[in-house]
Amino acid sequence: MNRYLFTHPVAAALGALAISHAGGAWADDGLASAAKPPAFLAADAGHALRWQSVGDDVLAAQTGKYAGAQMISGFVLNLLSTWRLPNGAAALAQGTLSVARNSANQVGAQVRTAARIVDPAGGNHPAGSNGANPDASASGGQNVSVNGVSQITQVAGNGNVGTNSAQIDYSNNAAQFANVVGGSASAASSAANANGTMKAGIAFENGGVTVALQTPAGIATQRIVPGSAQQAGTIAQLLQVAGNSQQVENQLQLVLQTQPMSGAMLRQIGVLQALHNAH
Repeated sequence: MNRYLFTHPVAAALGALAISHAGGAWADDGLASAAKPPAFLAADAGHALRWQSVGDDVLAAQTGKYAGAQMISGFVLNLLSTWRLPNGAAALAQGTLSVARNSANQVGAQVRTAARIVDPAGGNHPAGSNGANPDASASGGQNVSVNGVSQITQVAGNGNVGTNSAQIDYSNNAAQFANVVGGSASAASSAANANGTMKAGIAFENGGVTVALQTPAGIATQRIVPGSAQQAGTIAQLLQVAGNSQQVENQLQLVLQTQPMSGAMLRQIGVLQALHNAH
């Protein structure tokens, strides 16, 4: 696992967004234009992803590079959660936050959110058509507390496809908003069907973000909780599916805009690293 540590006033409100990881199978979603899966998920089917445990004694002797605070000039955070039921009903919550510095070195932020429910029958579908199973349950994951990144998938059923995906990129170019179809320049959006069996919502508040979908077959959530003096920040993605033939997806993408480092700064980093390696 590669770990990157960065601190910067621009990104501090989002806490320690520190690593990139994905799990599950990728599902195409027709509700909105979603980001492509991370490159490491696009490997040939015959070459499964592998990992190898490395002990602390090995990691303690490693040196590496990190993105210094002065390198980060802005970021764009894109979030998307979707749920498609077998009867054609669907829920979506999406948001994007952009923070950048202008030529006067002033920080500006833009936000856009959207939440939609597609359910022509208003929840009054034939019994069993939504794939939910009242005799199955998936619970407990929402009580897990982790510093850093947690991705939990709990499934009770058959034929389900679920994805938790978190990706962090660095770019020298100004990052762009995701395409939030039908969204508004509001820090929060919510939606529900006629009888309240399906709900979708997203909110940027208290320095963090909450995304939540609720359907008869389960819930999907994403949370970013800022860090404090007592603990690190948290990214938490959760899928709980109690049903069959559900298609669920949580996506998080953070693009950090970087600026070139001066020659003096590069020399300073080189000297510091040389001194460190000399010990």
